[in-house]
Amino acid sequence: MRGNAYHLYQQNAVSIESPAKLIEMLYEGILRFSAQAKRYIELDDIEKKIYYINKTTDIFSELLNILDYDRGGEVAHYLSGLYTHQIKLLAQANIRNDETKIDTVMRVARGLLEAWREINHHELAR
Repeated sequence: MRGNAYHLYQQNAVSIESPAKLIEMLYEGILRFSAQAKRYIELDDIEKKIYYINKTTDIFSELLNILDYDRGGEVAHYLSGLYTHQIKLLAQANIRNDETKIDTVMRVARGLLEAWREINHHELAR
């Protein structure tokens, strides 16, 4: 069974200052693992492609699991749909060896990471 993304990041990170930093690290992990998945699609390495697509999917699953619908309201529901769609795109990329699906996931993850950093920058400035 694949490991839990949160557990893996806790093992690999020396110190996580806050839950906000954890989310940032998860988004960064999506970008890193997606890039690896795309690379292995290009190299026609099925085993490694599947490995990195699964790692990326695990992170999206973890992000889904930690959504707070009570405090997050509409944003949490929106993110739930967005994360679920990214998992679907990753499955399609896996089945079809479709790099464009990975590109879409990476574009979305970059947008999420930038927005997250922006939000937290404003929170820290208060």
